[in-house]
Amino acid sequence: MSEPVLSVRDLVTSFPVDGGRAAVVDGVSLEVAPGEALALVGESGCGKTVTAFSILRLIPRPGRIDAGSIALCGHDVLALPVTEMRRVRGGDAAMIFQEPMTSLNPVQTVGDQVIEAKV
Repeated sequence: MSEPVLSVRDLVTSFPVDGGRAAVVDGVSLEVAPGEALALVGESGCGKTVTAFSILRLIPRPGRIDAGSIALCGHDVLALPVTEMRRVRGGDAAMIFQEPMTSLNPVQTVGDQVIEAKV
């Protein structure tokens, strides 16, 4: 069995609240194998977007990743410099945001748009 393309272990991401911080993502772990697709599904407000933003290191301040590990294509995402993380976002990882009409072109197939992003 090959190594996972993405491995997330015990991820904790928090945001400030009155008198402290609230863990919006609390102990998430997942793996994605080569050729596998993963969909994060759940109720509104359950942490899907924050989980994805954490994986891509796009958490807006004053949010922060407090614990856990994220490995993407064998690289420790949390240890990468900002410039390298930009390359990863454009080349190794991407996200289709919640509102597909602002992210996808309705006159092209989703497959064509994904292939276009990889080129």
